[in-house]
Amino acid sequence: MPYTNSAASNLNHGFAVAINIVAKEGKGDAMAEILRGLIEPTMSEEGVKFFVPYRSPTDPLSFFVYELYVDEAGWEAHNNAPHFLDVVDELVSLAAHRQRIPFVPFA
Repeated sequence: MPYTNSAASNLNHGFAVAINIVAKEGKGDAMAEILRGLIEPTMSEEGVKFFVPYRSPTDPLSFFVYELYVDEAGWEAHNNAPHFLDVVDELVSLAAHRQRIPFVPFA
């Protein structure tokens, strides 16, 4: 199905990653600060289209991050970017649960 809306068309081309994170009890604000700090440098990466973290309005420990890359190589480059490597261990240590699922368009 072709998308007639240019924004929808842009969103349907690339390599998407959906990340669900649940912070450990008492660590939600620290998690939010790390994710907030990743926005600007991640959005400056050449292979990144979007890096958008969300926080649940009903569960302050639950986060969702929508990442969209030009291609899988963009995601791999992000995973090796200095600003990501500087915080990933701390981010993981604050998480009770973290799931990263890549997606590609099929239509």
